Amino acid sequence: MAWRSEEFGESHEGIVGAVLADGSEPKPVYLDVGSCGFETREWWAYNGWLGRPRATARRASCACGWRGANHPIDWEQVDDHDLDDLDTSDAYDDWWEHIHAVERRTIPLPEELSGLMEQLEERLDALAETAPVAALKAVAMLERMTGRVGKEAAYGAQADDVSGEALGKALGLSVDSARERLDRHLRASR
Repeated sequence: MAWRSEEFGESHEGIVGAVLADGSEPKPVYLDVGSCGFETREWWAYNGWLGRPRATARRASCACGWRGANHPIDWEQVDDHDLDDLDTSDAYDDWWEHIHAVERRTIPLPEELSGLMEQLEERLDALAETAPVAALKAVAMLERMTGRVGKEAAYGAQADDVSGEALGKALGLSVDSARERLDRHLRASR
């Protein structure tokens, strides 16, 4: 099961990955489940069955390349339980610490604006419960405003010749995702 933060999306998607005895990560395995199959790097797939390597530890793994601490796997315990019952919260907690570290490295919002955004979200949540049509009207206004401001910001970043690396770091995204965001706002203005 993949984890994803709302703010950083695929740039920091996390899983509980496998670690082999030599400390390396195994290649993805393909699992055939009848009418369809899928590739995975999740720890539970590396159980030594059907020629797959057997993991000795599991750890949080992020799409950005970050890796958490190794947590040993007791396969006897795993074999006695349903996978859904096993506690992998240690890896999840490691990944959330990573997400918080990414957030701390992003460009900070002015405190006043951050407070206003929080208040706006609270009020819109309450409005959606009590007057959903009014909330939809407010959301439409926000969409128009964010489209206009997004266009201005994208043109400003482009005029300032902000590199993809700097943009990605400031937004906490991969270079590709940051450029896609910039391009989306530039395209919306055409």
